[in-house]
Amino acid sequence: MNKRQEAQEVLAKAQAKEKRTKILTVALVAAAALAIIVPTAVVLSGAAQEKSAVAAAAAAPIEGVKDYKVPSANHVDAKVTYAQKPGVGGDHNPVWLNCGIYEKPVPENNAVHSLEHGAVWISYDGISDAELAVLKQDVGEKTYMLLTPYPDQGAKIKLTAWGEQLSVDAADDPRIAAFVKKYRQGPQTPEPGAPCTGGVGL
Repeated sequence: MNKRQEAQEVLAKAQAKEKRTKILTVALVAAAALAIIVPTAVVLSGAAQEKSAVAAAAAAPIEGVKDYKVPSANHVDAKVTYAQKPGVGGDHNPVWLNCGIYEKPVPENNAVHSLEHGAVWISYDGISDAELAVLKQDVGEKTYMLLTPYPDQGAKIKLTAWGEQLSVDAADDPRIAAFVKKYRQGPQTPEPGAPCTGGVGL
């Protein structure tokens, strides 16, 4: 083999190696892209499904929910007595109640102000420690949620949003989650996005 043939063979080998390198690089880039795209698509799909579930919950009626027309929503310093227990709306204290879990009854006029901001108020009377633990887990770290005792409310557990109320007998009633999904910052909220912190607490 002469020098020219040797040079051609070396060049051919170099070109073949470069081609293999390019193919390998393209394959690695494609694999990396798939590694990013597939999980992202799964996350986006999961988010879309959750959004769809929330929308479906908001559209579907919940058995037992009572709808009340709220005639006014003025800020007043005087104590207001409500027709429902707890109150579902109406005139209320100028300062809202900080959302969260309370072990003692709370000022109702302040809590109603929180409803105006889109909070869901879960109140209870005469339930077991085990049931209370379930309700606390339901509330967890969620924003725009109140959990408080409410003596003599006429039901073991009530869920209240602005103009809406549901009574249930058990902490594991699936309507609790449905009510929260539908009415927490829901379409009935007079002032959606207004704060549920920075007000008053116990």
